[in-house]
Amino acid sequence: MKKKIVVSGMRATGPIHLGNYFGAVKNWVDLQEHYDGYFFVADWHALTTDYGDPSAIARNSLEVVADCIAAGLDPERSVIFLQSLVPAHAELHLLFSMFTPLGWLERVPTYKEQIRQIENKDLATYGFLGYPVLQAADILIYRGDMVPVGEDQASHLELSRELARRFNGYYGDTLPEPQALFTPAAKVPGLDGRKMSKSYGNTINIADGPDEIRRKCMSMFTDPARVRRDDPGHPETCNLFQLHRLVSPPDVRERVARECRLAQIGCVEDKKLIADLLIAFLEPMRRRREELMRDPRGLLELLQRGSKRAAVRAEETLGSVRAAMSLDYERLFAERTE
Repeated sequence: MKKKIVVSGMRATGPIHLGNYFGAVKNWVDLQEHYDGYFFVADWHALTTDYGDPSAIARNSLEVVADCIAAGLDPERSVIFLQSLVPAHAELHLLFSMFTPLGWLERVPTYKEQIRQIENKDLATYGFLGYPVLQAADILIYRGDMVPVGEDQASHLELSRELARRFNGYYGDTLPEPQALFTPAAKVPGLDGRKMSKSYGNTINIADGPDEIRRKCMSMFTDPARVRRDDPGHPETCNLFQLHRLVSPPDVRERVARECRLAQIGCVEDKKLIADLLIAFLEPMRRRREELMRDPRGLLELLQRGSKRAAVRAEETLGSVRAAMSLDYERLFAERTE
């Protein structure tokens, strides 16, 4: 039986952190068992915020690939590729931009959130406003059946579905509407208590070594209501305990919750404990990552191979799109001379 296709990508903005891993990459690894996966590094998307200095994007792209493979993504079972090595993404994005209403883009939740949160960059650009159109092209160019999303990300996918419907309404049924494949979306707090994000500089990365993990854990915000060591804690509101939910064995998690509520374990002790648990959890991935990064040429060749595989399906879709929009000139001229 032919497997369904899933499509997803990761921006090339730096090494993968715990939020990326538990929010996306872990799900990709699980999905490749049951679907044909098209997973890409979105280097053009990185330009929407880093256009002023794109010098790190190439290195970041290789790091994202190394992190994903170290986490278990298999280039033999999934198509792993680089967005900019498949030019069909750009052409479909251009064609979509001709009929995308501005109001659709201005209401995207992420647009408003990042405009508000990222204060050190000028995001009043067409590229930033229009990145959801490119995101839709990334998905629809592969005629994907499913897109893995968390419950809070469904609105992002809906724009892709709306653009497919709008295209089909103008030009005839050509692009299937991808369906949301709801996947577990673990809440991963950053060091400062906000959502873990490279933009906020509050991440713990797969690439971090033991000393760096310990340093970062010791700086983490904890239970704001627990002022003194002998104050009872509240695990349900503590950032540290959110990490325990992700990486701790059940018996450790239950013990920490109990001892926190009874003030039998302090925040400093708990920070040391979660640091040790994170080090043990990430160590196999970190070692595999280091091995991969020692051969950047090999990673680039892997991306080139994957991009060639992706381009075959992308060009098939683009051919259908051109024909639907009466832009398939060779066919049109052939019809006129018959």
